[in-house]
Amino acid sequence: MSTLMLDAEALYLELLKGVRALLKPDTRLVGITSGGAWLAERLQADLQLPGKPGVISSAMHRDDFSKRGMVSGGGGQTALAFDVNGADIILLDDVLYTGRTIRAVVNELFDFGRPAAVKLAVLVDRGSRELPIHPDFAAARVALPTTQKLELARSDAGAFSFNVEG
Repeated sequence: MSTLMLDAEALYLELLKGVRALLKPDTRLVGITSGGAWLAERLQADLQLPGKPGVISSAMHRDDFSKRGMVSGGGGQTALAFDVNGADIILLDDVLYTGRTIRAVVNELFDFGRPAAVKLAVLVDRGSRELPIHPDFAAARVALPTTQKLELARSDAGAFSFNVEG
């Protein structure tokens, strides 16, 4: 059995480069709770973008809401301090897997208005999509057994790491 070793800080630097390449003058960052929101917060500062990044939750639009409820998988509140109508948005997530979370947050985003464009940037794309969703940028692509769970963790000092379960 091999151990997956991913350097979250090194991947963050790759994500920073990728997001910088996707930026337009008025692009808004929106992070999916919680890992994507952490990434958006740090990217906002490192890219010296004005204001605060948006935070978006998948909870209300999940197709498995009856099983997961509000607590599991992004139960935080959506907070978008800008007009979504006509906005150029980069949606950020830590780990892209089935695509169901992305589908849910895009539905949530459209509850707030109609953006001009939405691009997706992720730290890790682990494949095995169940929906036709593809990132515009992925810092890494890894293959994991379906029994394993990969999630981003953040220390009190703000350093990123990964938790692998299963």
